[in-house]
Amino acid sequence: MTRPSTSTAAWQPGMPGASNLPAGPAGRPAPPSGDGHGPQMGRPSVTIGTYPDYPSAQRAVDHLADNRFPVESTAIVGTDLTLVETVLGRMTTGRAALAGAGTGAWFGLFIGLLFGIFTAGNWIAVILVGLVIGAIWGAVFGAIAHAMTGGQRDFTSASSLRASRYAVTVDADLSDEARQIMGRLTLPQAAAHR
Repeated sequence: MTRPSTSTAAWQPGMPGASNLPAGPAGRPAPPSGDGHGPQMGRPSVTIGTYPDYPSAQRAVDHLADNRFPVESTAIVGTDLTLVETVLGRMTTGRAALAGAGTGAWFGLFIGLLFGIFTAGNWIAVILVGLVIGAIWGAVFGAIAHAMTGGQRDFTSASSLRASRYAVTVDADLSDEARQIMGRLTLPQAAAHR
């Protein structure tokens, strides 16, 4: 005779049915920590200043470190993140082949070095052959890959994340000490939290 299965999603510690749960790392659900809205992120922290750019926030943390503040209790938090894709240039089949040749040459050099280690004869020739073959195949694959896009992405670009402001936070129990140290530093702050 089998026992009816119970839902493990509604089970809480101390409720009947605990013996029905399988043993193992995922077998016994733990009660939610904190307020029940996910894992706690660590100790409570306080913002001691916000800055318009990352180098200013970095200088603030560096100033704390220079004054023997325990910087392992600090964090730089970027807010209002924006993804910026900077267009670097037009991509043609020739440029795609050239970029592929460069990548292929590095791979061919690596393979040539591996084979060159175990070659009793002229190991430099093995390395050069690997480099040339890698460049040729890289150029072919680069040109084919670009041609297969059908002109939908005829440019190269680089993506980066940027924040509109950067906050320096410290653990709440160390905030007074951090503010005293920061009082001796003059940086352009977007908004100081004192």
